[in-house]
Amino acid sequence: MGFVGILIVFATVFGGYIAGHGKMGVIIEAAGLEMVIIGGSAFGGYVIANPMKIVKMGFKLSIKAMTAKGPQKSDYVELLQMLFQLFQVFRKEGPQGIEKHIEEPEKSDIFKAYPSFMHNHHAVDFLCDTMKVTLSSELSPYDVDDLLDADIKGIHAEEHLAQHAIAAVAGGFPGLGIVAAVLGIVKTMGVLTAGTEVIGEYVAHALVGTMLGVFCAYGLIEPTATKIAADIEAEGRYLGCIKAALVALQRGAPPIVCVEFARRSIMPEERPTFAEIDKATKEIKKAA
Repeated sequence: MGFVGILIVFATVFGGYIAGHGKMGVIIEAAGLEMVIIGGSAFGGYVIANPMKIVKMGFKLSIKAMTAKGPQKSDYVELLQMLFQLFQVFRKEGPQGIEKHIEEPEKSDIFKAYPSFMHNHHAVDFLCDTMKVTLSSELSPYDVDDLLDADIKGIHAEEHLAQHAIAAVAGGFPGLGIVAAVLGIVKTMGVLTAGTEVIGEYVAHALVGTMLGVFCAYGLIEPTATKIAADIEAEGRYLGCIKAALVALQRGAPPIVCVEFARRSIMPEERPTFAEIDKATKEIKKAA
């Protein structure tokens, strides 16, 4: 949907311009040099303001925002199936039964059966590291709750920094567009005796700089920063689902109840129904 949104932005803005008898040749001719000024200075400011790991993460999250989607209902169904199966093994075989799964998750038959979970490296570490701690020491459910809250916050701390950095770039683009426009007017001052057509061309190029600064800020970069924030929140909800199941397990709840705690933590639009999860867990039992 990210690319669909970009197409809509370009189609409506420049389609409306062309429909009003505007000439795209003027925009195209001026855009290259103006974007060097605006984009180059924006990138320079981005590098000045942020450490290199945040710079790289900003680009990575921006690409992800345009190409990837957050956890869907099918991903949550897989997650709840996996948690039920893992907790069933723990209930029947004890810590020894799941040790091989959480110590080497990439070799686990349970985890490998659920690819959407395995592809989420944050979630794999989140689950396995927590179970290692809870199996090796006596923690209260409240301790586990606090531990997982701190983990979720730490996982997304740098991503939030990168998202704020992208949003700051969006805030700077209109001002840099004005810088490009002022430079264009300075150039125009040197050709005041060249005639109205030449002066008009120079002024048009300067105004294109202002337009590009505002267009890129509010049509492209700021929506991308907003999408990054939404992706981070979606990832946090996925981890929160795992957290709800782990806290319930620490309270001594049976696997199906742990799964229900996790299911109830999912947003309604993404939440599988009770019947769907009941069917999914029964399929696991039959397979076993």
